[in-house]
Amino acid sequence: MIAERYLNAAILAIFFVVPAWAWWANEPFTITLMTRAAIFALAAVGLNVALGLGGLVSLGHAAFFGIGGYAMGILAFHAQTVTPVMEWPFVIEGTKSMPVIWLTAIVLSALAALVIGHLSLRTSGVYFIMITLAFGQMFFFFSISWSAYGGEDGLSIWVRNDFPGLNTLQPIQFYGLCLAILCTVLWFTSRLARSPFGLALNAARQVPQRVETVGLNATRLKLVAFVISGAITGLAGALFADLNRFVSPTMFSWQMSGEIMVFIIIGGVARLFGPVAGALVFVALEHFLGGLSDYWLVYLGALLLLIVLFGRGGLIGIVSGREKAHG
Repeated sequence: MIAERYLNAAILAIFFVVPAWAWWANEPFTITLMTRAAIFALAAVGLNVALGLGGLVSLGHAAFFGIGGYAMGILAFHAQTVTPVMEWPFVIEGTKSMPVIWLTAIVLSALAALVIGHLSLRTSGVYFIMITLAFGQMFFFFSISWSAYGGEDGLSIWVRNDFPGLNTLQPIQFYGLCLAILCTVLWFTSRLARSPFGLALNAARQVPQRVETVGLNATRLKLVAFVISGAITGLAGALFADLNRFVSPTMFSWQMSGEIMVFIIIGGVARLFGPVAGALVFVALEHFLGGLSDYWLVYLGALLLLIVLFGRGGLIGIVSGREKAHG
């Protein structure tokens, strides 16, 4: 546990040291890469609540990632075109305020997760995986046909949204915002895992029958975890859309769901910093190997295969020497 804590601190230090160096060296692209890693890490931390704590293997989390992205895109689009999002039964205006957009993304993603989770948790195992995948694909094909917001071409936003007291067009300031959110969510999930709810959820993942015998509803516990998971991933989607100033149906694709899960597997399932380490490794491989070959995903696949076969605890488990832990 002590070794893993030092490793977690080292990973977190990377998120402070590398951008600080890039800002000093006037390397904005490196800051953008670290911002991308932080946002991917946030999305994976969200999925890890469902997967690591609840044992829910979801291949449809791109649905929440996309909902968060389109929440940002639609609100910002209507703000820049000075048209209301809707006029009946009441008027909803567009906005460029990040806090309002984040709240909208979290609420919409949580509501979607509540509905999807309520229906999906009637099944288990491979059936749960497939029904979450089906929901994700439903959102994907709907967004392709949603011509009002670009359809398959996506939707561009002219200027990044606003946050009080910050110039979000400055890469280092937007990165600091994303890092602050990531650290806050990591603290929240750490507390959640150690709370009575987290302990009950862990028990429901391992032996649901015993949880039922003490008067707790295992399905309800997993549903709450799924809703929290979807809300966090939706927030990451809104940040990702703001980073790119662009949203498209690819945010809903099953490939995106797979990538988010890959981050967790690489770093370590049920480990607090597993998703963070996985996202960091993914972005690094994408940057360094992607410049050398169009087939860099082959190397990622080889790494994933080695971890699954020989390092079930992910990279953090391999380095710290512990098979299973959270925190």
